[in-house]
Amino acid sequence: MTESEQPSVPLSVLLADPELGLRQVAGPAEDRRISTVGTTEIEDPTPYLVGGELLLTAGVRLPRSADGIDTYLRRVVAAGVAALGFGVAPVHEEVPPELAAACDRHGLPLLRLPPATPFVAVGQATYAAIAEARNRELRDISRAQSALASAAARPDALQAVLTQLSAHTRAWAVLFDVQGNELFGAGPRPPAPAPQRLRDLAVRTLARTSRRHTAHRPAPPAAAADHHGGIHLTVHTLPGADGGTTPLALAQATTAAPTLVHRHVTSTATVLLALLTSPRHALGTDTHSVGALVRLMLGATPAQVAPALAAAGPPSGEHWIVVHGRHIPGRSTPAPPAGDDPAQLATLGTALGTPYLYIDGPGLRALIPSAPDTRPSAPAQAADLGWILGFSAPVSAPDLPPADRQAERALQRAIAADAPAVVHSPDPLSLDAIVAPADAQELARTRFAPLDQAGSPGATVLLDTLRTWLNLHGSWDRAAAALRVHRNTVRHRLARIAELLDVDLRDPGVRMELWFALHWLPDDHRTHP
Repeated sequence: MTESEQPSVPLSVLLADPELGLRQVAGPAEDRRISTVGTTEIEDPTPYLVGGELLLTAGVRLPRSADGIDTYLRRVVAAGVAALGFGVAPVHEEVPPELAAACDRHGLPLLRLPPATPFVAVGQATYAAIAEARNRELRDISRAQSALASAAARPDALQAVLTQLSAHTRAWAVLFDVQGNELFGAGPRPPAPAPQRLRDLAVRTLARTSRRHTAHRPAPPAAAADHHGGIHLTVHTLPGADGGTTPLALAQATTAAPTLVHRHVTSTATVLLALLTSPRHALGTDTHSVGALVRLMLGATPAQVAPALAAAGPPSGEHWIVVHGRHIPGRSTPAPPAGDDPAQLATLGTALGTPYLYIDGPGLRALIPSAPDTRPSAPAQAADLGWILGFSAPVSAPDLPPADRQAERALQRAIAADAPAVVHSPDPLSLDAIVAPADAQELARTRFAPLDQAGSPGATVLLDTLRTWLNLHGSWDRAAAALRVHRNTVRHRLARIAELLDVDLRDPGVRMELWFALHWLPDDHRTHP
């Protein structure tokens, strides 16, 4: 047990007890922690001391000379005594001045015990105060754990847990990934350079944990601590990560030294965060989701199962926002995440405010329960993880197919503009508003029907290449980078498209026609990232 975990009470609490009547007559003014009370009348009590004591004596065997008293003080200070209590009468009428002078020299608080205060009463008061302090700590831990458990049940569980952790530890709490991205944070941000030092400590700790990971056994959780400029920095890696899970670390910065309450609450938060980013939680095994999936597989329509899914989330008015995403290598992560990476799913799900999302290689699709007038915004965590997003307008369940197309178009605009996200904005003056949907879809089917005869790499790849190239304003290099192929591959595919469709892709009018036709393609002919 560390010193801060040892049951103890501040010396000031005993000095403030009117029934004891204690008075400090020498030694430093700063407070000391008292963990036990001992009584001794021998010249060298050090073999019987453990440290942290309020040592009581009536001076029966106190040396007579100043040198002897000085030697006595050196011994008890070296043994770790926290304070010395001297009982006046019947041996000494007052505290010997030589003892007071020695306490001043050696930095040991000296208390005067009045004749009416028994040594036993001091011990009883000390242990009662320690018990009350420990009960208060246990109550604080219980309240904090209850608040953390409630936070873990919220739709924004990761953010909510960090918010409660910060409130109960008075710390800046941050969830870092292995690249040092701040996925979520709560509490007052400390002044520079503490945030950067905390980030560096988290990255080093996660790297050390990753090196200890083996194929058969995940690395055990690790912890690290640092202190800089009066700020205490601590890092805990989340337990339970395996080779397919993004390593995460909980980091904290606080001006107060970690206490027993701080450590217990942090341990609880670490376990909850690990559970929230575990495969079982992140992949969504709640009864609402499972029931909706079963009904869909047995023939129910999205409009029929949507109310059940909406009931599992926050109040939404049974409207939905469709989200499309594309992972861009080289931003924060070197490669697209695994589709079943629970840490990615939990982080993105919390950031977007929904458990209904799917990652397939570099692509993401999600449904967010929403009120009809909600204006979605891009969460910073998605950009930190390397995602570009496109949002549809809020729609009811029967209108999800057109919302899916809105999200796709918004994503393509975001990619073209190199923006973190784009939100679809309805425009009553757009061409879509004056063309009947059925006619537009039939035109698009007919326009791209020749691509079905393309052979390898297939119509799907050719359509995706054409869409990306047009979206990037005809840039070969940017299209190649977005598709992760060589620029000559893009040229070859577009030449094949031009040949099959019998068009000249250099003609702006042709490009415009194909652009609208791509937007009008029905779902069974469209591709998704």
